Amino acid sequence: MTRLFFFLVGFALMVLGLSFIILYLNLLTIGYNFSFYANFITRRIECYYALIGFVIVLLTLIIKGDKKHELHLWYRIKFSWTLL
Repeated sequence: MTRLFFFLVGFALMVLGLSFIILYLNLLTIGYNFSFYANFITRRIECYYALIGFVIVLLTLIIKGDKKHELHLWYRIKFSWTLL
């Protein structure tokens, strides 16, 4: 359950950060160049949310959880396939 919580928190942070990065792409239409844009988004804390969220999601996918619950879920999945 904690892995799911951290996955959802990481996903939400990633969506928030990437939406700000896309939002700040409007600076390019105003006339700023890409180097100014890259410098600008590296200085904004909102854009770091995407990186922090990506790291949290990556860690929740890599780090193994409790095997007791995983076996229980696998048994339920396997049992549900036999009912079909």
